[in-house]
Amino acid sequence: MPQIFKIPESVLVVIYTPALDVLLIRRTDGDPAAPAFWQSVTGSKDGLQESFAHTAMREVQEETGIDCGPGSPLEGQLQDWHLENVFNIYPRWLHRYAPGVLRNTEHLFSLKVSAPRFVTLNPREHTAWQWLPWREAAQACYSASNAEAILMLPRFIGQNF
Repeated sequence: MPQIFKIPESVLVVIYTPALDVLLIRRTDGDPAAPAFWQSVTGSKDGLQESFAHTAMREVQEETGIDCGPGSPLEGQLQDWHLENVFNIYPRWLHRYAPGVLRNTEHLFSLKVSAPRFVTLNPREHTAWQWLPWREAAQACYSASNAEAILMLPRFIGQNF
């Protein structure tokens, strides 16, 4: 059976409350040298034709159990920031991509929820979750691009902090 490679196009979704508490989830396969690999929801497209918005909705559902798709109470709360990060793929994950693929393009979104809530994690991907005030959440992130996105959150949602 041929190997199926990840598509080097992904999403980052910062899930937040009106008080700017941000949801972080801890990866199961994070850097063993790091104290904890905390991040926002992330994930790659399942197919080249899948839109970034659909990828974002799917990944939020898969990683947290939160439904923000059409017909859900959170429909319309997913905001496309129309920003992308292009970064080198961590060497320990290069085997997931086709030979020669070294960089990933990550499209940024945010999702507003009314209050911190219980989330349902996929235990193959994540081991824990926490809601933190936005500045603390940015400090807790392993990824610099994730931390930067959280620090931009007030500007993208029109709040002055």
